Amino acid sequence: MGTANRMGLGSGRRSMIGSSYRSGSGYTGSLMGQGFGYGSGGNITSATAAMLAAASTQKIEIDRSVLPVRAQEKEQIKTLNNRFASLIDKVRYLEQHNKVLDAQWRTLQERSTATSNVDAMFEAYINGLKNQLEGLGTDKLRLNGELQQMQALVEDFKVKYEQEITNRTQVENEFVVVKKDVDDAYLAKVELEAKLEGLQDEINFLKEVFSEELRQLEAQIRDTSLYVEVDTRRNLDINGLIADVRAQYDAIAAKSRADAEDFYKVKFADLTSMTGKTDDEMRLMKGEMNDLNRQIQRINAEIAALKKQRAQLEAAIADAEGRGEVDIREAKETIARLENDLQLAKQEMAKHVREYQELMNVKLALDIEIATYRKLLEGEECRLNNISIASSGLGVGGGGGGIGGAGLLGFSTGGGSMSYSTSGGSMSLASTGAMQLESSSMKRSF
Repeated sequence: MGTANRMGLGSGRRSMIGSSYRSGSGYTGSLMGQGFGYGSGGNITSATAAMLAAASTQKIEIDRSVLPVRAQEKEQIKTLNNRFASLIDKVRYLEQHNKVLDAQWRTLQERSTATSNVDAMFEAYINGLKNQLEGLGTDKLRLNGELQQMQALVEDFKVKYEQEITNRTQVENEFVVVKKDVDDAYLAKVELEAKLEGLQDEINFLKEVFSEELRQLEAQIRDTSLYVEVDTRRNLDINGLIADVRAQYDAIAAKSRADAEDFYKVKFADLTSMTGKTDDEMRLMKGEMNDLNRQIQRINAEIAALKKQRAQLEAAIADAEGRGEVDIREAKETIARLENDLQLAKQEMAKHVREYQELMNVKLALDIEIATYRKLLEGEECRLNNISIASSGLGVGGGGGGIGGAGLLGFSTGGGSMSYSTSGGSMSLASTGAMQLESSSMKRSF
């Protein structure tokens, strides 16, 4: 209801009910003592006086019976005026509240539309997150399979590495034993070489000694003088004897030389054969040492390659474990974040649903209250119409006429309005037309 209607309604109520409103130029009657006055203030004729006397007698009788009813009607009119004023205030409040509810209803409709759009967005986002979660689960399964394969490969390489370590330990032990044998053989070789050199020096020394002895023997033989007792009585062949002695000494010297040569030849042959055996053993030992050195180098190369491969595998395992842990941690964080977002979205949706239900309950309660006030207003309107009809039936005169009473009560009608006036005070009630007009204006405001 607009401001003009509210102002018009309030002013109409005050002008029609609060004051004694009269319209028209009809006759008015007033009772002043025992006299009767005509509406235009002219002289009272005898016929009129007789008529007024009869009417005054009848009026006095009516006043005696109507006074309690009028007092009751006065109280009812006051009560109705107060209730009508309170109803008007309630109508204004309900109009404003109705506008607020309409605005809230439009806001709720817009919010419900926005909520539906938000729900669709949340559903699409949740579906995308679910697809992402499924992809992460697939990646996790794939990474777990790869991790198991890498673990099996690592276990295999660990077994091979342990086996190679065992083989290396065995080879190192064999190498220590062989190295000990080689050292012993080398020491024996050095000792034999020293013995060989000593024997060669001894042979040379003996050769020189024997040569010197041989020269000395030859010198002795040349310088030896034989004193032979000569039998002068016989003829001795001196030259033959000398030749025999020389032959004997030559034979002895040749035999000694032959024996010495044979002895030294045997000794030299023994030493030579021993040296040859030692050389053969040395060659064999050198060959074995070379073979062992080659095996050691090959094993060291294999060990270095295995160590490098082990380091690479350990780095790959650490990298795979790190990437797997990072992926698992990121997947868990994503799942937790998605669950948190989903929980927040559910809480937000539940909050909106509760707010919507509360607003719908408030709207329903306000609709019920508005309907109740409408029923009350219609009931009061009907009641006021009935009171107006009853009041108009009690009125006397019409079209601008009036009757004067005994100084207690006066009636006046004119222009569609009616008023009661008493000596103790005045009260007024709007006619049926005014009440219907005000009621219809209130209906239009709804």
